[in-house]
Parts: sequence; C-alpha cells; structure tokens
Amino acid sequence: MDSRTAAHVLSQIGALLEAKGDQRFKARAYAGAARALVALDTDDLSPLLNSGELIDTPGIGPATLSVIRELVETGDSSYLSRLQEGMPQGLLDLMRVPGLSVAKIQIIHDALGVETVEDLERVAENGQLAALPKFGKKTAEKILRGIEISRRNAHLERFPAAAVEAHLILANVEKHPGVRRADVAGSIRRHNEVVADIDIVAECSTDPGEVAESFARAPGVSKAKTGDEAGSVRMSFVDGTQLDMYCVNSVDYPMALWRATGSTAHVEEMTVLADKKGFHIKGNRLVKREGTRVPIASEEALFAALDLMPIPPEMREGMGEIEAAARRELPELVTFDDLRGVLHCHSDYSDGSATIEEMANAAKERGWSYIGISDHSESAFYAGGLKRDRLARQHDEIDSLNAAMGSFRILKGIEADILADGRLDYDAETLDRFDYVIGSIHSRFSMDGDAMTKRVLAAMDDPHLTILAHPTGRLLLSREPYAINVEAVLEKAADVGVAVELNADPHRLDLDWRYCRQAKELGVTIEIGPDAHSTAGLDNVHFGIGMARKAWLEAGEILNTGSAENVLAFARGRRR
Repeated sequence: MDSRTAAHVLSQIGALLEAKGDQRFKARAYAGAARALVALDTDDLSPLLNSGELIDTPGIGPATLSVIRELVETGDSSYLSRLQEGMPQGLLDLMRVPGLSVAKIQIIHDALGVETVEDLERVAENGQLAALPKFGKKTAEKILRGIEISRRNAHLERFPAAAVEAHLILANVEKHPGVRRADVAGSIRRHNEVVADIDIVAECSTDPGEVAESFARAPGVSKAKTGDEAGSVRMSFVDGTQLDMYCVNSVDYPMALWRATGSTAHVEEMTVLADKKGFHIKGNRLVKREGTRVPIASEEALFAALDLMPIPPEMREGMGEIEAAARRELPELVTFDDLRGVLHCHSDYSDGSATIEEMANAAKERGWSYIGISDHSESAFYAGGLKRDRLARQHDEIDSLNAAMGSFRILKGIEADILADGRLDYDAETLDRFDYVIGSIHSRFSMDGDAMTKRVLAAMDDPHLTILAHPTGRLLLSREPYAINVEAVLEKAADVGVAVELNADPHRLDLDWRYCRQAKELGVTIEIGPDAHSTAGLDNVHFGIGMARKAWLEAGEILNTGSAENVLAFARGRRR
C-alpha cells in the first residue's frame, strides 16, 4: 500500500465524518493524517508500520494508524465502508453541489433513490425533485444551477489547498538524488485564486528524462503522459491531483522556471518582444538571431537581457506588465511587512471563536500595532449580531483593554448589514459610536443587477460607511457573484471616499484582483481584511497580499498599511 493511496482513503473518511456534522474534530484528525502520509511519499508503508516509525510520525494517531494497518494488510478499510452504509454512493460528489446539505442529500436519496450527480440532475429536470415536500420549483432550479457550477469547477481547487499540496510534493521532489533544486511554478507561483494543476520545475544533476520517468512511477500516480519536450511529464494521482513536472539541466533551469510560471499570454508576449529585439526564445533557451545562445543565470537575467525591469511572478499575466517593465514603470508591490494592522475581525461577541483580548494579542504577535473588532450588527441574527446593550459592554471592554495595552490599539468597528433599501443597520446615533463602519450584504442575494447596484450605491451615500466589504458576495467554486455593476460601485467609491475591501478569506478573495486593478486606476483606497473569526484567521491576510500584488497595488494604496490614527482620520473624513 503506497502512502498517497492510503492518504486518499483517510481523506475520504475525514470528508464523510465532516459531512455527518457531529465529528469535526475527528474529521480534522483524519485530514491531518492524510497530509502526513502524502509527505512520506513511499510506495510501501509496511516497513514503516512494522518498525513502529509510523506511530511516531506527527499527525498520525492510534485511530488513523488502525485504518492504515488494515489498508496495508487487506487493501480496504472497513471503517470507510461503515461510514458509506446507507449513504448515496456519490455522496462526496453530491456534496460539491452548492446549496446541498447532507440532510437534503439524504432526503433526496431516500425518496428518489438518487445516488449520483447525474441522478440528481435527472430528477431536478423531470419535476420529481420539485414535488418533494419543502423543495419546490425554485429549489430544483437552484440545484440545477449548482450542478452547472460544480461541473464547471470540478477540476479547480482554491489556492490554499493547492499550495499546501504543491509544497508537499515539492518537498518530496527535492529529496530525489537526481535533483539539485526545485520550485513550484505555474498558477500557484502567480498566486491565482483558483488552481487547475500543480507545476514544478526541477534542476537535475543526472539525465532529466530519467528523473522525469522516475517521478512518473512515483507512489499514487494513476496515469502519466510524457510531454512534448524531453524531461516533461504530466501525472494524475489517485486522489485527482494533477502535476506537470519539468525536469531540466542546470543551464536551462532559469528559463524553464520562467516559462512554467507565466501565463500563456505573458510567455507569448515575451516571445514577441524577444523577436523584436533580435533574439529568439526556443524552448528553455534565449538565442541571438544568428544562433548564439545567451547565457541566462536567473529569471532576472532574462528580463535584463530584454531590457526589462524584473517582473514579479504574481504580475506575469499578460496584462500590460511587459510594457510597464520596458518603461521602467512597474509599481513597488505591497508586502506583508507593510501592513500596520487589520480591521475586519470578529470576536466571541458575535460569531468569532476568540475573545477580544485574544484577538488583540494575536495581532500583536504578528507585529501589528492595532486591530479593529468588527462584529456583526443586529440584523445578522444568524451570526449573533449585536444588540445595543451588548455594544455598550463591548465598548467598555475595549476601553479597559486599551488602557492596559500600552501603544497597541483596539479600534471599535462594526460589520453593519446593508439592508435591502441601502440603509445601514443601526441608526445614525448608534453608528456614531464606532471608530469605523464596515458595510456588507448578507441577504437578498437574488436581487437583479440594477436593484443590487442601487442598494450598494445608496449605502455609500451614508457618511458613516468607511469600508465596503466583499463587494460581489462570491464564494469561490461554490457561489457566483451576485448581479452588480462593479464599475459603477468603484466609481462611486472614488467619488465619495469609501474604501473597498479585498476580503482575504480564501473562500472569498473579493474584490477580485482584476477589479482591484481597476480600483487602483480610479484612485480607490483598498482595505485588506482577513475576515477573521479566530486568531488563526488573521493569517488570511497573506492570501490578500498575494491578490493585491496581482492587482499591482502598492502600500500607499491600502488603508491598513497606515497607522491607527490614519484609519481614524480616513473614517472621520467621511463624516464631515
């Protein structure tokens, strides 16, 4: 039994436990054990199991070890079989359909015998689903739209999961005796919000073709296909992971890394530029017109040879970065170290899991000088939205903590619901009590585009609104953005001085980086908000930084690279 196949079984167990809803801690344990097994990268777990080394592997406990032992001895897991009893065969695929809970899946399965997504599509189209109690025609139509979304996104993963998987594979690639160094490339290195496959470039000390062939025979590889160039191979793993490996010699490595990183448009535009300047890009080589090879020791050397500023990986999308690099006008991109604090954070006063003091201390540990606590307003009853009496208690607690925390500052914020008519939740007198106000839409997502746009524009007329949060309401791979004229919203934000959020929760990453680029051109201030509901959630800002860099954003264009006093002044400026 190889480690990746065993890890796939553990992942399925974890997913089923999570689906049942009452064993989340256990589900996380199985997911963690799966990651630990992938990192082992062995084609036979028996020696590690028999020696006792497996039980000493971090992330693997007695319960998961028992499953691994059975897999090694029999090739199957009786525990997985028990979890699957009475459940649709295609449960995990059905769970990927937006809007379908496990409870709904079980009802549909019991009533109509639905086992697969294809079965679900059939009963939704023929009227059987709509005829079920508490379903109806609108629910059936919503599920059909969900099936379309799930199929369209079936090959995609959100950035964090793909990046973790890529670096686990990278660690194993680097252990290969024929590999000197290796890097993750492709859409992960460009920090794309969703990822279709993993790209890794390896510099080989032995024959690149032989090294590539050895990877094609690696544990858990279900299919491998040799690429058009020597040393390249595309692999499919048993768990569905897609990997493109590029094994090259030392002199080809810099160019190979550049080619495997850039989008198709970026590589094509660089190739055209090279031709104009008297060079040719041939595979992983830059050659002069007469055929002499130009030595390229690094990606920076390639850009220099073409008289360009070095282009950061996140910007290599074929969206004007080459022209800007030629003009020496690339921006100085924001970095994590530029952040001075964060503003979109929740505590246990609403739906957060940590106290205000715990959130503040976690922010201090990350080197920030302030944190804004922005719990939900009272309309968000499903998230423990704050009634006015609890607001007073929260503000008293913040005052007490500020008195004891020295130079670190806790700001009093709120995430106020934008109601259907564009009003902010709470009256003006209550909103005056906050240092800043975040406005968000959490209801009535199905409004038509004109109505939704008017709703948001009306909210931006309220001088209390400091930041417009997750402006399109999207949830990556599960919920489409609601209908809204983003350009009109950005123009209004620029006109009235409202900051627009780049929500860094990796399920959102909203505003999309392409719109953030438009916001930059309009002069709109961007706020990078972690939307943190725990101390660990504060680290979401790393994903936001990646998106901001893709949008060409500089530190001075982001609200929370300024001090707490800068944030307060920005908010006060709207209320004059």
